[in-house]
Amino acid sequence: FGLNRDLGFSEADRKENIRRIAEVSKLFTDCGVLTICSFISPYRSDRDSAREVFTKEGLPFFEVFVDVPIEVAESRDPKGLYKKARDGKLKGFTGIDAPYEAPLKPELTVKTHEHSPEECVEQIVAMLAKHGIKPPERA
Repeated sequence: FGLNRDLGFSEADRKENIRRIAEVSKLFTDCGVLTICSFISPYRSDRDSAREVFTKEGLPFFEVFVDVPIEVAESRDPKGLYKKARDGKLKGFTGIDAPYEAPLKPELTVKTHEHSPEECVEQIVAMLAKHGIKPPERA
């Protein structure tokens, strides 16, 4: 089940995936919920469109580029999707037989292969604070 269960890895499906995520995220953000989304978005134009969904409504949008070498991403793959893609069993997989267009001007770049998860979170929280956004306190 899920919002995007009908989508695959084609360029059109990836575009629709990002469009849906942006629209749903905007609804939460518009209600005052700090919304952090994590997804693979290989095309700059789709990320630019997601940004526009927010900015045209006067809502904040921050692109965080999780910059990790493909070898490290493959080593972290619990579903074995990279192996399937390399074996030709999965077509249109980002970084294997489909492109990835790195962001040109992300608000933040985190290198998860150089920093612990806690340090990466600290970097994101610091970036938000720099823009006057304070995450809620943990219970």
